[in-house]
Amino acid sequence: MIQIRNLIKAFGSRVVLRGVDLTINEGDFVALMGANGAGKTTLLHIVATLSKPTGGSVAISGYNTADSATELRRFIGLVSHKTLLYDDLTADQNLHFYARLYDVPHSSARIELLLKQVGLWGRQNDPVRTYSRGMQQRLAIARAMLHNPPLLLLDEPDTGLDQHAADRLNELLTAVGADQRTILMTTHNLERGLSLGNRVVILAKGKIAYDVQRQEVGIAEVRERYFQFVTAN
Repeated sequence: MIQIRNLIKAFGSRVVLRGVDLTINEGDFVALMGANGAGKTTLLHIVATLSKPTGGSVAISGYNTADSATELRRFIGLVSHKTLLYDDLTADQNLHFYARLYDVPHSSARIELLLKQVGLWGRQNDPVRTYSRGMQQRLAIARAMLHNPPLLLLDEPDTGLDQHAADRLNELLTAVGADQRTILMTTHNLERGLSLGNRVVILAKGKIAYDVQRQEVGIAEVRERYFQFVTAN
């Protein structure tokens, strides 16, 4: 699904990614963890075709992101720190706007299904500015899934959420991951990464420091490795 080869990203003299190699298979739910500044968001933005690498390559289903960015965006759903929602529009209006952009067939039925899935049906006619941060984040996930992309990219989706909202988000992401969609999620929350991902990848000092299938290791080992690399970052 995703092949990342010798990926390098520099901002001026500051090198953030230093030769990242990573293959993500179809249906993987990868929890990409690391300290603040490790390069997680930078890596995600390159995969999302929002940023170009300084060196190396990223291919999604065989298509190089540098050559096919516009075409690939239809295969990607992105949830970042910005919800990309319009505050003065309702949830229903926001999703219909994006449905037109992506030419989603039978959009009304699709929107109703997603709003029910994210627990916002019944509030679909309320302006987004009246939503809590957790509700806006769930609506952003519905927006990202609207065109039914095979690849979902989540950049620390729990940022700014209280415990109740974070728990509800976990339930939603567990359900989303169960349909074999490929998911790459950055997080600095070890427990959330372990509970959601079937694969754990730790990024440290701009490189992949640890990559393991979740079922192959115990929680204690992952925790030890995580703090080892985060402390050293």
